Amino acid sequence: MEQNAETRRMLPDSEAQPKRKEDRPLKMAPPSKKKTNKRFARGLIYTALILLAIVCFIPFLMMIVNATRTNGEIMAGFSLLPGTALAENYATLSEYINIWNGFKNSLIISVSVTVLSGYFSALTAYGFSFYNFKGKNAMFIFMLVMMMVPAQLGLIGFYEISKTLGILDTFIPLIVPAIATPFTVFFIRQYTQATLHISLIEAARIDGASELRIFHTIALPMMMPAIATMSIFTFIGSWNNYLMPLVLLFSPEKYTLPVLMGFLKGSQVAENLGSLYLGIAISVVPIMIAFLFLSKYIVSSISAGAVKE
Repeated sequence: MEQNAETRRMLPDSEAQPKRKEDRPLKMAPPSKKKTNKRFARGLIYTALILLAIVCFIPFLMMIVNATRTNGEIMAGFSLLPGTALAENYATLSEYINIWNGFKNSLIISVSVTVLSGYFSALTAYGFSFYNFKGKNAMFIFMLVMMMVPAQLGLIGFYEISKTLGILDTFIPLIVPAIATPFTVFFIRQYTQATLHISLIEAARIDGASELRIFHTIALPMMMPAIATMSIFTFIGSWNNYLMPLVLLFSPEKYTLPVLMGFLKGSQVAENLGSLYLGIAISVVPIMIAFLFLSKYIVSSISAGAVKE
């Protein structure tokens, strides 16, 4: 060992340490074919989505532009430039119907149905998810069967019940029955079982929380994405409801917006296409606003439970 150490000391530096190769500049590897194909596919998908968005937006653009044009200009063809007949079309529309009164009635009914349906459907779904009681499965199967029955089949019987109770020509038969929505209960129940674990409920019970407090402080906030998702469809369905208000309401001042728009087909306003487009544009605005603010919850609620932790 000592001899080898002395030998290393006696050797010159050039022999003791091997020469290192000269540093060469690093060369960037060209992008692989997989990355290039991936970028091309992504660009193709984005291009297709942009074109699809444009195609979906064109009908709304036509509706808004035609609401500002005269009847002759609309018949001449489509143009992206708005016209100058908006005030004239609005005056013609206002002569035959009180569109803002119908707007108010539709808004009252739709908001009431959306709020009450979301709350009581969440409460029912919570009961189906975390409570065991006799006849639970039979009730749930019955609810699923009711999802397949068209509401129009019970229209005559519902009219007779409303007449017996004395609630015809009021908003009550349009709001209260819509609270019990089987599909909303089913959707929220499936979402709850995927996101809310029973251990959270049991821990709250051990801490002494009441059942209603557990529902309002733990379950309800976690159900909000599913409630918001179904609220979009509930609001749109209630806003566009035409048959039930037409049968149950008699007073013109209580008519909803779809009923008033239906009356325009047989009036002189039907000859003025600009007024019709204006009325349709006013009736579509709340739906677009509701979807704009609540659409972000659709992805989060649908994808719940897709990733296992």
